Amino acid sequence: MSRYWRIEGFDSSTPIFETKVKVGYFSNQQIEVLLMALAAKAGLEYDEIVGAYARKGSKIANELLTVQRDGPWPVYSCGSNPHFVARVVSDDG
Repeated sequence: MSRYWRIEGFDSSTPIFETKVKVGYFSNQQIEVLLMALAAKAGLEYDEIVGAYARKGSKIANELLTVQRDGPWPVYSCGSNPHFVARVVSDDG
């Protein structure tokens, strides 16, 4: 049985993006960075992106690109609206 990362994007609850790639193509860290890039491209202004990468606690810092991890088989999510989610699925999922 093959396993894949299912990566999905939503604007509110409306799907805006979906792809499936083999698990071996990305590390967990790469998935997190990918979700950050997708969320930035889909919904942030340049200044918001700068703030998302600024040192935590600084005047311009924000948490707009914080990646959340949930569950025993990690489900990663990033962004608010739009937002992106990545989870591991098998051939039938």
